Amino acid sequence: MTLRPSRFPGSGTLIEETRIKSRAEDILRILDLRAIDIPEAARERVNACTDLELLGTWFDRALTATNAEELFAAEA
Repeated sequence: MTLRPSRFPGSGTLIEETRIKSRAEDILRILDLRAIDIPEAARERVNACTDLELLGTWFDRALTATNAEELFAAEA
């Protein structure tokens, strides 16, 4: 009997944790470089997120957002 992992390879590993941290930093950096005010609550929400897919969505939105709240618009 062959056991298959329930998650993709690398899930829950140091590699994944590093990717998550880097993506969160990228989102905040983009907003900062675009001179978008980042309230502490938004900063904490981005840093606390562990979902790479959601972080990817927020990354894409950070490229065009006019304020930090637009990152989370669809989740409201």
